[in-house]
Amino acid sequence: MKKIISVLLCVILILCSVSVAAFAEDSNELRFGADGKFTVLQITDTQDDAYIAYGLIDFIEKAIDLTLPDFIVITGDIVEDNRLGDISTDDEKFKEGVTVSGDYEKTLENVKSAVAQIFAPLEESGIPYGVAMGNNDYKSGVTTEDWLKIFAEYPGCVTVDMSDDTEGKIDTRIEVLSSESDEAAYYLWLLDNGNDFCKEQLDWMKNSETGSVPGVVFAHVPVNDMGNLFEECKAYDEGAVLSGTATYRLNDEIAGGYAEEIILPGAATEEFRVWKDKNVKGAFFGHWHTSGFTGTYDGITMGITYGCQFAKQSPYGMRTIELDENSGELTTKLFTYSDSSFSIQRNKAYAELNDDFSGFIAKIRNFMTFIINSLKYALKF
Repeated sequence: MKKIISVLLCVILILCSVSVAAFAEDSNELRFGADGKFTVLQITDTQDDAYIAYGLIDFIEKAIDLTLPDFIVITGDIVEDNRLGDISTDDEKFKEGVTVSGDYEKTLENVKSAVAQIFAPLEESGIPYGVAMGNNDYKSGVTTEDWLKIFAEYPGCVTVDMSDDTEGKIDTRIEVLSSESDEAAYYLWLLDNGNDFCKEQLDWMKNSETGSVPGVVFAHVPVNDMGNLFEECKAYDEGAVLSGTATYRLNDEIAGGYAEEIILPGAATEEFRVWKDKNVKGAFFGHWHTSGFTGTYDGITMGITYGCQFAKQSPYGMRTIELDENSGELTTKLFTYSDSSFSIQRNKAYAELNDDFSGFIAKIRNFMTFIINSLKYALKF
């Protein structure tokens, strides 16, 4: 009898584990709503350590409550590897970073602690989420294998390695199912360019059987194609940024927002050509921390999103991307920690002034702003 009871208990435990696994899988299923809409919340550059900044978790919780997303993506630099600074933002002063030189186990422990605190509000929300790796995540020294083990510990995290390239890139393709069937209506591409893209990785994307279904890309480092959102300008023009001996700004006919840095206009990259071939409608990045802007070039809406690194300079922001099942298009909005309007920040610092004298004063102000921003960029660490 005891043996029979033992066998029955084992069977029950196996069935329970199967049902739990099935439930977990179903709970992470992504599907368009009955209204044909699907909202993604992008968080980027949390760049923290085992001592989390006071405002970071508050921002994540508020952003989730206000935007009610269907999916959340962190576009890299979850952790900071090692940096001096960090004054009065958390419980450890003057030092920011997870890396302990010569001690991998302690570094890994710090990374796990940081991830646990950042992922906690995501897990509590019950909303599935994923990660596109950033350069600082790798600079921490933690291996790809250990990052994947960390992600696997969290039921809500859908990040897995699908590209299987020799460089160990962590790339994930996620289906958003139609509201009316089990067919994919959109693809979310979480791409690892923390150490740049590689050919095998792009070949994986190119060869993925996705048909004409539209998609949206999330990665950490902005691609050079974003340079085509900029135009050459005068040094006194609003938003002017120095590059070499010339100045550039966002082309307000196709882009809006604020850029402290620029990428020069140029020919399409290999990754951009792959995205065009795969019917990608949008591509969104982080990495620049205090820049936040959006523009459309050659049919792809691209944007850089403000970071959430509360131990560094503000503004801190996030982005929503709303996908439309019926049109296949998307719309996106930036917002900052102090802003709940969810409108793109155009940073029009000075009103349009029509008369000559006022226009001259505005040009002087713009030029001074350009000088200050150039100095800030040159001295940034």
